[in-house]
Amino acid sequence: METTDELLAAARQLSREVGELQFSAPVAFTYNPLDYAWAGHEAYIRRFGSGQKDVLYLGMNPGPFGMAQTGVPFGEIAAVTLWMGITAAIGTPPAMHPKRPVQGFSCPRSEVSGRRLWGLFQELYGSAENFFARSYVANYCPLIWMSGTGANITPTQLPKEQAAQIDAACMRHLVRLIEVLQPRVLVGVGGYALKQLQAAAALLPGREFVLGTILHPSPASPASNKFWPERPKQQLRDIFTQAGLPCPGA
Repeated sequence: METTDELLAAARQLSREVGELQFSAPVAFTYNPLDYAWAGHEAYIRRFGSGQKDVLYLGMNPGPFGMAQTGVPFGEIAAVTLWMGITAAIGTPPAMHPKRPVQGFSCPRSEVSGRRLWGLFQELYGSAENFFARSYVANYCPLIWMSGTGANITPTQLPKEQAAQIDAACMRHLVRLIEVLQPRVLVGVGGYALKQLQAAAALLPGREFVLGTILHPSPASPASNKFWPERPKQQLRDIFTQAGLPCPGA
């Protein structure tokens, strides 16, 4: 079976599993882009998910103006359309917060995290084809949660029992991603994602990985606002040197 088919099957399974979960306070709204934005996610996998990869980059969960709109991890619309060459018809969640509408590729907002991350990879690799030849980007969790005010709720802010149920499904999917793509290098985009990669690696005995992290590109991070993109460039040089891979952009 082609890796794209395996990734699509894994994503569908994850969508089914998380779609059956129920969330209570502080969560008021839950969006599942693997459902209403499946066309964008499928296009991403079919275009860039073929073959084994050297490096897997992992984010935490979708942003309201990124994957929530496009179905693509860190899916800032300009990066997805202009750099990746992906467009798709996007539906809407069953219930939407009025402050966080899903407008698909017509959304006028730019996702800063996605703009920074994909901008970094464009600077280092040039084309999307060069980057994805041996690299892949995924999110640990596909869901986005909002409070009654529309404020974003991260997985770390969920009550313990709610976090446990989402972790079970997401960890199974992450392990499956690693089994399919066979990366040697696992890079967490931020500390939370690194912890999930460490947990997944522990579930794959006999496999050796180089694990590392880069600064999360969120504008909520003072360090990112001050040191992007210089710090993640240095972090990647250190990780790739440890792994014995050519340093991107060198």
